[in-house]
Amino acid sequence: MNGTELGRRIREARLAKKLTQAEVVGDFITRNMLSQIESGTALPSVKTLQYLSKVLEVPMAQLMPEEEANADGAADYMQVREDFVAERFQKVAETPEIAGFTDELSAIRSKAYLELARQAKDGDLTSLQTAADYAKKAAQLSEKGMFANSSVRSEALLLLNSIASRLSDYYKNMATGEFEEAGL
Repeated sequence: MNGTELGRRIREARLAKKLTQAEVVGDFITRNMLSQIESGTALPSVKTLQYLSKVLEVPMAQLMPEEEANADGAADYMQVREDFVAERFQKVAETPEIAGFTDELSAIRSKAYLELARQAKDGDLTSLQTAADYAKKAAQLSEKGMFANSSVRSEALLLLNSIASRLSDYYKNMATGEFEEAGL
């Protein structure tokens, strides 16, 4: 996203409403952050952009630079957030990339994959293997973008380690012919 153009549009919308920076920010963001956004030295999060859009009474698409104006993408991203909150983790995990929302989507998808891994870890052998795949994907996605989350990565790797241990025990028992004692 072109931060300079976005900042210019936000500033113009604010001035058109004859609002000071202090009047726009309220308790949501700091005046300093709004100043950085307007100068193009900082990019707002989607949530901040939604807030500014509401306060300035302009659609988000109007604030975003033309090459980035993706009203459908913003709507798609908001749907992903709603799906996550509604715990439709499989739907979130399967969401294709949305132009302009790569970082945000990676963060949400990493958490969705982690939840899917947690849910699958207590099943049969196939479920365990699926859980391992989900945990690995969660760890990979948690490292991407500006919303990288080391906590999600750590949780995913711990879960992956636990799943790998259970799978290892299963295969060891299988090799020794002790299927019943696998404990799965």
